[in-house]
Amino acid sequence: MDKKTVLVGLSGGVDSAAAAILLKEKGWHVIGATMLIWDPSLPVPQGPRNTKACLSPEKEDVSEIRALAAKIGIDYLTVDCRQAYRQAVLDNFRQEYACGHTPNPCVICNSVIKFGVLPKAARAQGIAFDKFATGHYARITQEQPDGEFLLRTAKDLSRDQSYFLHRLTQAQLAHILFPLGEMSKTEIRSIARQAGLAVADKEDSQDFYCGDYNDLLNFPNKPGEMILQDGTVVGRHNGIWGYTIGKRKGLGLSGFKEPMYVVGIDAAQNRVIIGPKAALFSASLNAEHMSWTRGRPPAASFKAHIKIRNLHHAAPANITVSADGQSIHAVFEQPQLSVTAGQSAVLYDGDIVLGGGIIL
Repeated sequence: MDKKTVLVGLSGGVDSAAAAILLKEKGWHVIGATMLIWDPSLPVPQGPRNTKACLSPEKEDVSEIRALAAKIGIDYLTVDCRQAYRQAVLDNFRQEYACGHTPNPCVICNSVIKFGVLPKAARAQGIAFDKFATGHYARITQEQPDGEFLLRTAKDLSRDQSYFLHRLTQAQLAHILFPLGEMSKTEIRSIARQAGLAVADKEDSQDFYCGDYNDLLNFPNKPGEMILQDGTVVGRHNGIWGYTIGKRKGLGLSGFKEPMYVVGIDAAQNRVIIGPKAALFSASLNAEHMSWTRGRPPAASFKAHIKIRNLHHAAPANITVSADGQSIHAVFEQPQLSVTAGQSAVLYDGDIVLGGGIIL
């Protein structure tokens, strides 16, 4: 039997490097691939910037990653994903902020670019492979006897990244490997250290963009009112995109007996709504653009745990699904803090990801 080939998304970090090592040790023919996403037309951030971010001009210098692939002993290529990334991720990012939402670009990048455009473009370059792998901390299992694939949380929940992967489809899951799903970060660093890789102690990537978000948004000022929940005007703002639910610092407000937070954004009226912490709690949420891991919701109504952001402790809720399966209404057993429009609501049944959608 011929040795099977796996394409590994190689980012230059310890996780993807360890994934390549593990697969090579298991007998796979491993090819490393780095997606190019930095658009030269983007403004280069001035002053201090986070060079560990995914979207950074430094990331386009692949010499270190190429050397890393050579050290591991695998083939290597780069894949130009810039146009698709701009259209799918950056344009959506700007549109969401303009609507007063707070988007999660990593969710879109994973489903559309990293697990979509990247492997497809690699095949278009003549690269043949059987599976695609990354250094994400998550697991995939196959149900018997129907053969459907399940996306599960990582064994090490402190590293779990299933929240960012919830939009993967059955067709994608069938061809994906997550070699790190059963392992801890300590074990991963040890594997890289034993292989003599300099990235063994490299810090993890932080955020998706290396500079100030306003560099990407590049919106002109659009002054508007800051109001209390009863409509009382208490201040001014220069653009709703500078605010997100739960923001407290930098509001420029004083004279209140208790701390005040952003509790709502009214894009239609160009208003930022201010209130006390108690106003940040929501008993329910609505989400649209649902993606179901098995291609369908488990039922018209059911119970599940919901994460409203990656570091949120999943909360139990009762879910009602629309007739077309494209949206949900969820009622929490206990009100949740800072439910934010534009973020993803991801549904879990134990360690199984059921799917998720965009919070309205």
